[in-house]
Amino acid sequence: QVQLVESGGGLVQPGGSLRLSCAASGSAFIFSIYKTGWYRQAPGKQRELVATATSGGTTNYADSVKGRFTISRDNAKNTVYLQMNSLKPEDTAVYYCNINRATMSAWGQGTQVTVSS
Repeated sequence: QVQLVESGGGLVQPGGSLRLSCAASGSAFIFSIYKTGWYRQAPGKQRELVATATSGGTTNYADSVKGRFTISRDNAKNTVYLQMNSLKPEDTAVYYCNINRATMSAWGQGTQVTVSS
């Protein structure tokens, strides 16, 4: 069983930056073979894709965050990151990390990001 723990959320002013981290752990778990991703859910809205990074390093971003957010992974630390720059109030949401491979998918508990002056 895989466990994911997110950290790094908080309150930031518009234009500011935050870096989210998601640490994965589990028995007989090989992080490097999993696809990783960040999703977010704002109040009253559905969960949406923010960014993904495959095991081969290919990244993909939602149009709304391109050029502002960067997903990266450190396979040696079993961790995936989301660097968020030039934050906007509309980025306010609970951010969730996800790892998946074939039929297996695991989610973190979520971390709140609030962008407000």
